[in-house]
Amino acid sequence: MESIMAEQQLLFITSCAAGADGAITTCRLNTGTGALVPVQRYSDIENPFFLALSPDRKTLYSTHVPGAFESDPGYVAAFEIAGEAGELKKRNEQLANGTTICYVDVDPTGKAVVVANYTSGSVASFSVRADGSLGEMATFVQHEGASRVNVDRQEAAHAHCAAISPSGKTMYACDLGMDQVVGYSLEAQSATLAPLAQPYVRTVGGGGPRHFTYHPQGGYVYANNELDNSVNVYSHDEAAGLLIEQQVISTLPADFTDTSYTADVKITPDGRFLYCSNRLHDSIAVYSIGDDGCLTLVEIAPSLGNFAQNLAITTDGKMLLCANMGSDGKGENVVVFCIDGASGKLSAVGDPVEIVKPSCIMIV
Repeated sequence: MESIMAEQQLLFITSCAAGADGAITTCRLNTGTGALVPVQRYSDIENPFFLALSPDRKTLYSTHVPGAFESDPGYVAAFEIAGEAGELKKRNEQLANGTTICYVDVDPTGKAVVVANYTSGSVASFSVRADGSLGEMATFVQHEGASRVNVDRQEAAHAHCAAISPSGKTMYACDLGMDQVVGYSLEAQSATLAPLAQPYVRTVGGGGPRHFTYHPQGGYVYANNELDNSVNVYSHDEAAGLLIEQQVISTLPADFTDTSYTADVKITPDGRFLYCSNRLHDSIAVYSIGDDGCLTLVEIAPSLGNFAQNLAITTDGKMLLCANMGSDGKGENVVVFCIDGASGKLSAVGDPVEIVKPSCIMIV
């Protein structure tokens, strides 16, 4: 019995929808078989898009937009994770001072939470109280400017993520509208942000940077570009606050000419493989990571659903989960894949689990 329970991994999956369809579903993943089982559903939330987990794994933070996702005020909410069943109990919430709140992260000390507001183009930070609840907003930064390479999507600043470094000393925000990765120092004790000496680095013109991740062994960071379906590789000197571009690589087959958008980017805990989801192409691009941080394409695997959105990798690095957000009510599911330890290639395990508009997976 103990060995069976040892294989059970708790995780949370958001349903980014308004009204009664909006929810956070608690699931159990059997890391031996890949079986994913929903166990309970928290529904007193609307349009939860993104999640973050406190370092002690006792508090879950979620974005929350009552009403219209793209135009009504957004909030960040804190939840106690109660018991082994992962029951969610709301502690409090704070106004994010923006629209389309789309990202939340927490620093390694658990003392600061940051958010990104997409439509209004801003980032903000909050202090965290001893019980994990959210304190007052400590810093608010309104991004200004637009690249306008893509006239429909880049008419203004659109902050799409706010990702804190493993050291907790810096935070980078991908701004799709400005074609910039904007850098901040983070002082966790006061939860305050300040521009780095290199305040930003440009990405591909018209690329639209979306999400950002750090190599677990340090030295390199990665940003996927939503609009031109590529991944930027940068060397990262955290002490100097510098990013230097090393590579840009496509996430799509060379012969694919239809519309698609990248969504999420994740790296295995051992730092050997990187994965990027493609929406509309409905696939996951798989790369090996070289000693120089650069990427080599391994395969482009079907996501087995529609509109491949968010990715999550288990703590042992053996499984990857993909949230397919669906389109026109079809292909809404979460799929579990085994990761081949030698090549990084993906193979699906079990049947896809149907969940309403899954947008983020957080593994506890």
